[in-house]
Amino acid sequence: MTDTDTGATAPTRTPTAIDAIAETWVDTVVELDPLIGTYIGRPGGEGRFGDYSPAGRERYLDEARAVIRQLDASEAVDEVDRVTATDLRSTLLLDLESAEAGLHLRDLNVIASPAQEIRDVFDLMPTATVEDWEAISSRMHALPAAVEGYLETLRLGIRRDITPAQRQVREVVAQARKLAAEDGFFVGLAANAGLDEGSLPASLARDLSAGAGEAVLAYDRLADMLAHELDPVATPEDAVGRELYALQSRRFLGATIDLDETYEWGIEELARMTAEQEAIAREILPGASVHEAIAFLDGDESRKLHGTDALQKWMQATSDRAIEELSREHFDIPQQIRTLECLIAPTQEGGIYYTGPTDDFSRPGRMWWSVPPGVTEFDTWRELTTVYHEGVPGHHLQIGQAVYNRALLNTWRRQLAGTSGHAEGWALYAERLMQELGYLDDPADRLGMLDGQRMRAVRVVLDIGVHLGKPRLDGTGVWNADYALDVMRENVNMNDGFIRFEVNRYLGWPGQAPSYKVGQRIWEQLRDEYRRREGAGFDIKRFHRTALDLGGVGLDTLRSALLD
Repeated sequence: MTDTDTGATAPTRTPTAIDAIAETWVDTVVELDPLIGTYIGRPGGEGRFGDYSPAGRERYLDEARAVIRQLDASEAVDEVDRVTATDLRSTLLLDLESAEAGLHLRDLNVIASPAQEIRDVFDLMPTATVEDWEAISSRMHALPAAVEGYLETLRLGIRRDITPAQRQVREVVAQARKLAAEDGFFVGLAANAGLDEGSLPASLARDLSAGAGEAVLAYDRLADMLAHELDPVATPEDAVGRELYALQSRRFLGATIDLDETYEWGIEELARMTAEQEAIAREILPGASVHEAIAFLDGDESRKLHGTDALQKWMQATSDRAIEELSREHFDIPQQIRTLECLIAPTQEGGIYYTGPTDDFSRPGRMWWSVPPGVTEFDTWRELTTVYHEGVPGHHLQIGQAVYNRALLNTWRRQLAGTSGHAEGWALYAERLMQELGYLDDPADRLGMLDGQRMRAVRVVLDIGVHLGKPRLDGTGVWNADYALDVMRENVNMNDGFIRFEVNRYLGWPGQAPSYKVGQRIWEQLRDEYRRREGAGFDIKRFHRTALDLGGVGLDTLRSALLD
């Protein structure tokens, strides 16, 4: 298969027995969790949810054990097979280990738990046809059963004395109450339902309204259970301790790291980022501190966008320009990957995120900006690096390249495998790469990039510090939530509401936030070792293509695939 624009020929390969195991596993996962089917564009389960009850979890674990046995009985025929078998087995073994530790019984946090994903899936559901809205209606009607299954799991956790932190419970109660409000998400979704070229049938509109009402009541029940049953017995401490933290770190990295060494490295990296940022601040405004340089830039009207329409257009134009220019010199970018939609998210929670394309590229990769209420001004110097992080050469190139390689990689490798450390580490690596390529030559844009890099560095220190009970940087005791908030305020130039949300995220999602910067560190270490081994023949473009052609993998698997 040849891409007519790039001249690149996609590799071909005969599927193997291990590919078949991986493909069947994807089918199984999508059947058990139709939300994953929606995320990857697999038709068939649009109107359903999976089983969030303990019985649903046990079924998943039984299927995982069966796949491990199949992999153990199979023989790899080539390097692609070896990577697939290694990474799939390690992923499933981690799932079993996590279940043994009871992580699913305490799976509640402010950003990435069933409490959010049950709602979030509606953002990715198509709305162009009557059939699309029928699927949305069916899924809203199915939502109460999904919530009840989730509550059953949390109640089992209560009986086994395995509960989330009280802080997370109370924050999610507030989120659930917001969704259950008369002007909440589901009511608005049903009220604004329609087609591009006309209205919905009256019966479907009524059904959507009824489904929205059921969803509202389900989230109201969730909030009540959390407030009245879980909160009184929730864990008062935010820290999860070394054992659980090490497990979570391996899940998010796909690699085992020395947590104590990484903490000390994080302190050094934070100091380095701070010094680099201070130097650029003086370059922007002689003698200025970082805060003074930021205030100067925030007052520069030429670097401001007004309104979400202007923001969306700037995101799209910036992304389109990067794709066009990078495809000429620095990367082989197939035509299918050159479409990236930049959108304002329907939610107002804050944050920017990426969703990958469907397997046939009928739904392209998308960059979403969730704009909080009342925010109407945006600074381009802060966010230019974010567009590269989420788009090209960041997440979109990484994930899109894996999807493009369908002739070489099975579906699991293309769309489901990988870790936060692999994906987010690459995206931070991509930000630095864009600086090296000259796209952040403006000192203001470099300051914005370093602002993000500094935040990622402080997260390493904060996250490990809190959850492992490390001594504070000022020597006055051990890390806790209040000290974490103070340290974030000292190092991040964001509004206080965002900082509070971020700290709550780290407290409730241990190991995830450091995976960005630690992942970047591992990517850079791998590139440097690859360069050392290649010597004079090293080609950075070939290194990138070789690494991205592997698809999503854990970082230990990435290391062995590139270097062993």
